[in-house]
Amino acid sequence: MLLGSSVGSVIVSEHRSDAGARSGANSEPVSEHRSDAGATSAPAAVGNPGELVPIPPVAAKLGEVFAAAGRQLFLVGGPVRDALMGRPVNDLDFTTDAHPEQILDLVSGLASGTWTTGIEFGTVGAQIGGRPCEITTFRADSYDRVSRNPVVEFGTDIAEDLRRRDFTMNAMAVSVADRGFVDPYGGLADLARGVLRTPATPRESFGDDPLRMLRAARFVAQLGVTLADPVTEAITEMAGELSRITVERVQAELNKLLAGSYPRRGLEVLVDTGLADVVLPELPALRMAADEHGQHKDVYAHTLQVLDQAIALEQRDPGAEPDLVLRWAALLHDIGKPETRRFVDGPGSAKLVTFHHHEVVGARLTKARLKALKFPKDQTEDIARLVFLHLRFYGYGRGEWTDSAVRRYVTDAGPLLDRLHKLVRSDTTTRNKRKAAALAATYDALEERIARLREQEELDAIRPDLDGTEIMAILGIKPGPLVGRAYKHLLELRMEHGPLGHDQAVQELRSWYAAQQPR
Repeated sequence: MLLGSSVGSVIVSEHRSDAGARSGANSEPVSEHRSDAGATSAPAAVGNPGELVPIPPVAAKLGEVFAAAGRQLFLVGGPVRDALMGRPVNDLDFTTDAHPEQILDLVSGLASGTWTTGIEFGTVGAQIGGRPCEITTFRADSYDRVSRNPVVEFGTDIAEDLRRRDFTMNAMAVSVADRGFVDPYGGLADLARGVLRTPATPRESFGDDPLRMLRAARFVAQLGVTLADPVTEAITEMAGELSRITVERVQAELNKLLAGSYPRRGLEVLVDTGLADVVLPELPALRMAADEHGQHKDVYAHTLQVLDQAIALEQRDPGAEPDLVLRWAALLHDIGKPETRRFVDGPGSAKLVTFHHHEVVGARLTKARLKALKFPKDQTEDIARLVFLHLRFYGYGRGEWTDSAVRRYVTDAGPLLDRLHKLVRSDTTTRNKRKAAALAATYDALEERIARLREQEELDAIRPDLDGTEIMAILGIKPGPLVGRAYKHLLELRMEHGPLGHDQAVQELRSWYAAQQPR
């Protein structure tokens, strides 16, 4: 049950009548006990659920102004859903029978500022009492089924307005004036059961706005809900329609999904319904058939487990916010495997599978996918860098790493080092407890070694012992490529041997410079 503790017992049975309102709803039953004879609203179990939705002072003031003008005003959608779930309510979204020009007039005495960027869709924004509010005229839109932009038509009825919304749990409203609860499509019951349905038929809803299919997966990830069967069937049938949506909106939804409390569930919806084939094809591509000898894991299942484990490590830090760079790196770290899979001869007649250099290919594919989704360049580079580096550690356990190799590991990771630690530790999904413990102990040893070197050296900001100005003064040369080559040589020595000290660095520089001169 998703409802907060204060309303957890609301849905014992729902007695409401809504013949007209449900005429377009999908046929998934909302509860076992209900009659469909007329309009309605509240469950009989605890009276009016609207009383359980706090009305902030800002909303109460707005309600008084609208009521005095003979206009209706409802708190609607996400704020109502979140309040019933016991989640914090940040945004204030309202719907009204007043038209945009009338809304502007009504809020003029309360708002410190207004914005009209959405006025062509009936939405007026206002800053009231320090809180942003969005107020939208009842809508009765139609869609051209080519874009996701509606042909805006203002409505006169709250039930009609709620029917055009994406999901029933977002199609609940509370009258600001009298706390009347409006739920013509069974959103409260669906919220209690954790089921995602659409007010209209799923095919009609997703045909109007295909982004809603991606939002369905996102709500699974954020709220832990499940999809009603008709919703799943419609998404599977209509997944290709998602290509109508701009990549910016797709990126935003994928980020919200990955930042959710249950991202694995949302990703499984994407893959199982075919949505991922449209927006993130590298993910379903990981479901490679295992070879006949079972020589490698299901890379898709492994990837989801790595993501779960990375999130668990992320959340060990008190107050940690979702780390999208880490989560994307965990999700994409093995996407180079399908392209690099090779079967080679093993002992006897056995065949072994290899994925040589999949981290290199994976970094390239990561950059390409994130660029296609229009991710910021710095975020793209960071995620691809983690993908590229995630295998570097596996050479450490063989005892081949010198202090120089440790320095390079730290330097190559740079500010991503803590994330790289989490990613590498998460990449162990073996069921062999002894092997898992050995890998964890080896990485512990590497982190301890990094800590010791940090105490001795400035590992996080490794520089040569001489800077460019000193190089030019010692060699008596002017700025140019030669200074850069000298600097690079001293940096290599610093990596290999640690701090040289000024005198030895000068000696090494002079020796190098002498070797550059023509004989």
